[in-house]
Amino acid sequence: MLLSGGVDSSVALQLLRDQGGHTLKAYYLKVWLEEEAAYPGDCPWEEDLRYVRAVCEHLDIPFEIVPLQTEYLERIVAHTLSELRAGRTPSPDIFCNQRIKFGAFLDRIGDSCDKVASGHYARIEAGDGRFLLKRSPDRVKDQTYFLSHLSQDQLSRILFPIGHLAKAAVRDLASEFGLPTQTRKDSQGICFLGKIVYRDFIEFHLGQRQGDIIDRESGRKLGEHQGFWFYTIGQRHGLGLSGGPWYVDSKDTERNIIYISHGDQLEQRLRSAFAVSRFNWIAGTPPSRSDLQVKLRHGPDIVDCQVELDSASGRVHLAQPDPGIASGQHAVFYAGDVCLGGGIIS
Repeated sequence: MLLSGGVDSSVALQLLRDQGGHTLKAYYLKVWLEEEAAYPGDCPWEEDLRYVRAVCEHLDIPFEIVPLQTEYLERIVAHTLSELRAGRTPSPDIFCNQRIKFGAFLDRIGDSCDKVASGHYARIEAGDGRFLLKRSPDRVKDQTYFLSHLSQDQLSRILFPIGHLAKAAVRDLASEFGLPTQTRKDSQGICFLGKIVYRDFIEFHLGQRQGDIIDRESGRKLGEHQGFWFYTIGQRHGLGLSGGPWYVDSKDTERNIIYISHGDQLEQRLRSAFAVSRFNWIAGTPPSRSDLQVKLRHGPDIVDCQVELDSASGRVHLAQPDPGIASGQHAVFYAGDVCLGGGIIS
């Protein structure tokens, strides 16, 4: 069981224990890089570990800390920073699941465990000789977007014990079980870096660089920013400008300029088609149908689309245009409740 110190994985572990038939061991994956500590006092991972230890003591289950800092730095941080420097919008949590939680960790433990469980909101079903990744009934918490780069081999070894539950039910169960994490707030950080705010993570690595904020329509300078890497296409918060709503229209990475548009220009900036490549199809092969649904970001919103595919790339046509499509962003495809996989927007 992968324990994060949060309520979801704690409830998942309790359910597995109560189910019986398993020899259980908990693992805490340590990817926190101490030399990057941006907070005084204890390192953020130490609080997580206190909760992990308390849950394991409560349930009388052994646990082990697995250090994966090097793998995290090489496989997640390096990719994320490279994408940000290029002005793109990465999704580090997608690769964290593929390359760390169900990648480096599975490689590390080898055949010592038959299955690896986590507290994700998603479902896995076996059928017709393959494994399906399906959406959680809790559409808000559903995490299939972040799991869209998993493979058949990975899914064959994974369990999601709370995947059929809504978040409210998980909280109720944590209280009923008397778990130490029952009142702990959900993490808002990236991947395992629980308390690290994504903007702080970016600033630590890329610093600040003052640049202009320019109105795309008029060409007027309306403000200043501290680095184009802090912003993504479609962003509406954090611009610090009056007279809005304003949103990020585009970025000039060479000149460190953020171009913005006013809300009354939104319809002119909507996009209904985009190119996508670098696919991961969970079934191992592309879907045979072209009428699918797509998520462009984590959350409950899903849009009907038509997908034209060739051997290495494709083009997506949306039934409802979107104002925030950004290069580097992941497009994740669905056929009803089944997550088919995804690719990266060009």
